[in-house]
Amino acid sequence: MTQQIFTVHDLRKTYGHGQNAFEALKGVSFTIDRGESIAILGKSGSGKSTLMHVLALLDAPTSGKLSLDGVDTTSLRGKNLNAVRNKTFGFVFQQFFLTPNATVLENVTLPLKIAGVSASERRRRGMEALRQLELDDKAKNKAVNLSGGQKQRVVIARALVNNPSIIFADEPTGNLDSATGAVVEDILFDLNAQNGITLIVVTHDEELAARCDRQLRIRDGLLVDETLEVAA
Repeated sequence: MTQQIFTVHDLRKTYGHGQNAFEALKGVSFTIDRGESIAILGKSGSGKSTLMHVLALLDAPTSGKLSLDGVDTTSLRGKNLNAVRNKTFGFVFQQFFLTPNATVLENVTLPLKIAGVSASERRRRGMEALRQLELDDKAKNKAVNLSGGQKQRVVIARALVNNPSIIFADEPTGNLDSATGAVVEDILFDLNAQNGITLIVVTHDEELAARCDRQLRIRDGLLVDETLEVAA
């Protein structure tokens, strides 16, 4: 039996107050199953990034219900919220957000350091993640000396180091040439297929979206179309 990892009901997000209020999400409802690959599609300003931030517990909804593994996320606060986010999610952004003069291994193990994991265990898990991405030979290199494709693979290794059940990828190939971007896409979809990681991709790229199991299309804060796609 398929297990729902996200249940979203009438989710709304408003920024500002009174006449300056802007409703970024206007009541969206859907579910995401464990192990699915989902594309959140929409033009700039459509609400797709807001939706990702709310799903990833980086921002709280104004109203509505968001359940993660059956737990109402509005009940999560402070340290509990941070712990759930750090343990459950991995993030791959268009901007790499790497510390340039730190080593590749130091960049990858940063989430573990934040979580209070010991140095020896950080190294073990960091090297394991780098081996998955075929970057273990770059562990001692400084991030600043890597190519764009290598940097994005380091970002994916960092996303994997906590063994997340969900990876959020926000325009993950936006800063890469098409050939390098295709390699990065393949890595993400392999992780989804082979490791059972739920993959949520925010994009305006129709070809990337078509590789996902399902597409959620957002327009003006509303879910306008759900298209079931057979993954290529």
